[in-house]
Amino acid sequence: MKLPRLSVLLTMVMAPAMAWADPIEGEWITTDGISIALIEGCGDRFCIIAKNGDWPGREIGRVKPAGKGTYSGTITDPRDERTYSGRATLKGNTLKLTGCALKIFCQTEIWRR
Repeated sequence: MKLPRLSVLLTMVMAPAMAWADPIEGEWITTDGISIALIEGCGDRFCIIAKNGDWPGREIGRVKPAGKGTYSGTITDPRDERTYSGRATLKGNTLKLTGCALKIFCQTEIWRR
């Protein structure tokens, strides 16, 4: 009899915490279709970390919510470690990431869950 009560209690305690998770958090398959990036909360922002490939464990961006499924921050190219202004747009299981130099020269990638 205690087991059902415990599961109900755990559900009541864990449900709000799961609801607070931002939909951008999680693992994303990058444009190459092989590499995986992890997006997780870090302070008041979300850190983007290369999970595998040539730069595992390296932080490759930081974004913060800008409203209505959009995020703004910085994107770092791990090949040369240059950092660019960045933005991300979340739509379902697709994340569109754009990094720009001088707000003119931009490159966009599409990531999927």
